[in-house]
Amino acid sequence: MVNQGRRLLDRVLAGVPVGESPLTHSEDLPPQPARHAPWPSWASPDVVSALVDRGVREPWRHQAEAADLARAGEHVVVATGTASGKSLAYQLPVLTALVDNPRATALYLSPTKALGADQLRSVTSLDLPGVRAAPFDGDTPMAERDWVRAHANWVFTNPDMLHRGVLPHHARWIRFLRGLSYVVVDECHTYRGVFGSHVALLMRRLRRIANRYGADPVFVLASATVADPAASASALLGLPCTAVTDDGSPRAARTVALWEPPLLDDLEGENGAPVRRSAGAETARILADLVVEGARSLAFVRSRVGAELTALGARRVLAEVDPELAGRVAAYRGGYLPEERRALERAVSSGDLLGVATTNALELGVDIVGLDAVVVAGFPGTLASFWQQAGRAGRTGDSDALVVFVARDDPLDTYLVHNPSAVLHTPVEATVLDPANPYVLEPQLACAAAELPLTPDSLADFGGDAALAVLDDMVARTVLRRRPNGWYWTSRDRPHGDVDIRGSGGEQVVVVEADSGRMLGTVDPGAAHRTVHDGAVYLHQGESYVVDRLDLDSGIALVHAERPDWSTTARDTKDISIVREVERRDFGGVTVCLGEVEVTSQVVGYLRKLSSGQVVDSVPLDLPAQTLRTRAVWYTVSAELLGSAPGGAGLAPAHVPGALHAAEHAAIGLLPLFATCDRWDIGGVSTALHQDTGEATVFVHDGHPGGAGFADRGFNAVVPWLVATREAIAACACPAGCPSCVQSPKCGNGNDPLDKAGGVAVLDVVLGVVGERPHDVRHGHGGHDRSAVTRS
Repeated sequence: MVNQGRRLLDRVLAGVPVGESPLTHSEDLPPQPARHAPWPSWASPDVVSALVDRGVREPWRHQAEAADLARAGEHVVVATGTASGKSLAYQLPVLTALVDNPRATALYLSPTKALGADQLRSVTSLDLPGVRAAPFDGDTPMAERDWVRAHANWVFTNPDMLHRGVLPHHARWIRFLRGLSYVVVDECHTYRGVFGSHVALLMRRLRRIANRYGADPVFVLASATVADPAASASALLGLPCTAVTDDGSPRAARTVALWEPPLLDDLEGENGAPVRRSAGAETARILADLVVEGARSLAFVRSRVGAELTALGARRVLAEVDPELAGRVAAYRGGYLPEERRALERAVSSGDLLGVATTNALELGVDIVGLDAVVVAGFPGTLASFWQQAGRAGRTGDSDALVVFVARDDPLDTYLVHNPSAVLHTPVEATVLDPANPYVLEPQLACAAAELPLTPDSLADFGGDAALAVLDDMVARTVLRRRPNGWYWTSRDRPHGDVDIRGSGGEQVVVVEADSGRMLGTVDPGAAHRTVHDGAVYLHQGESYVVDRLDLDSGIALVHAERPDWSTTARDTKDISIVREVERRDFGGVTVCLGEVEVTSQVVGYLRKLSSGQVVDSVPLDLPAQTLRTRAVWYTVSAELLGSAPGGAGLAPAHVPGALHAAEHAAIGLLPLFATCDRWDIGGVSTALHQDTGEATVFVHDGHPGGAGFADRGFNAVVPWLVATREAIAACACPAGCPSCVQSPKCGNGNDPLDKAGGVAVLDVVLGVVGERPHDVRHGHGGHDRSAVTRS
């Protein structure tokens, strides 16, 4: 008997010409039965009764296990699948505490306001006596904020509001903080990189303030399935944390299909490279086929505009088949009004809407499960996110479901669809964060000192010696004052407003619509040159704008509304110098290093491209150079080894720059497989002769000041990372290089020179020796680079 998932897959494959199937692999994942546990004896009868009335007859095992640990005073992280009822695991102990103890309070933190609003509705719908749950975020009116501080015992907020609205004014929150019994950190796997590092230090600030008022709260974290969740959660909290990972919730059988769009014969991309049919166009067609079959389906698309275009494309296809069906497809994304989102969620749950194209707005927390099919258009950055999205299909265990992963024109996507085990049988990533990053540590220490003077005893939580070095520098610059009992903030103005916990610091560039004066948004200063330069296409809430002028002195980008049929990609020059080696492995002819670097880049122009990938023209720009001090992983290859590269006489000197450049691009594309980052979080440089190393060198660096931990993860996983990089290039069917293997959408050199075959040869040479035992390990190298380089 053909299951539902297989039947739907056959339907979306129907009409594909024989021999041209985009399907690279399909696999059936077995169902999982539910495993229950009795209600804990300590749980409040009122709470249990309310949950039973909602339809929860018994908790699943992981819910009861996590609730028991939290009740016993252990910090716990629940790392189970999508819609596995993680909220019940923290609701049970928190609500019991609030019902049993009128002085107890709890804090809920989520990365998005929408998720917090969903969880708040879930709690208030139980209508428990004595539970006064309330939101406290940027949308909360000032009059209501006073009520929340004075009366609420469960406050739902986000890290941004905790940072700016609660901790700086902790004296006004004494009642709440004195009774703080539980802190819930929802979807904690999203706290990674620079944002995660800020939130980690924010958790330490919260604990310090709570301790000041006599509270020692228990932390309950909820996470998607991640590698070593106990270690990730402990790094985030700065406290030992117990993981609950044995998922007792039911799961339907699922058919997972990996799908690579075909190459288009009549189009050429940059430097004549072949172009694939876009993942969005392919997804629109698949979504339309699923709707024709009556399958309730979600399509996850990477951008807001992409979600709108995918829904529009599916409606166009359906209009030719059955105009009524076209009305049963919609888009869902951030930027919609709350009532619009709720209406769409109800329409999906009820089946009135059959197909929805969405951004990751429906990945976290929103209670839409048990769908017939999920289409993931482009790898969402991490395996954790992929399985979060895929988990929306067949979650209830009632019927089989289909999951289709459609590859974008990208090295990582190409690798994954040709290496199914990397998607289906590989443990998900560990969360990468670095609270000791001085560019994050300094502003957080400033905020902490402004809240309460920092004492020597408190420094252990903030990194010990690393914190002390930062504090000494701040004292030297009179940012802080050192007194015998600690460090004091010197200014009347609090620093919190100037600290952007989601960015890398510095004054944000404001994007303003020139005609109306309306502020559309802000851009991180490090990204402004690339994203809001003169002539750039800027996207905001599904609408497109073209930048008229970037005024760097004023920190303003003036734009006008326009819907051009092209997009823009910045081009830059880049130079890199090694400041300090942190670690070095010498393999004899190849060295692999981790260290601090200084990257100097300058945006010199941009390309205009059609949606097909075809380049319209190149436009020059005159912008100042930028300098970034960060961390990088790099490897060097001796001239002797390059001369003996596979393929006859080895690599001729003229081919070395293109070969290294190709290897660099692919390595950037594949690093997200080993570190929880996006390719836009990292950059690279390659050169045939680097002045600091004296050899051919390939660098991959973090894109954030001080680093975000991504280069460190690449250094620690260098062999599997470069093996995957080599496989991604070799598996691509293009003859000489394309966006699926060695071309990069952000290459500063316009993807020239690039030598696909040479890239494989370089990686073969490196991998041929790095499996051996390192000959030497050294530290402490420095230098400066003035050599010609290729950069990305």
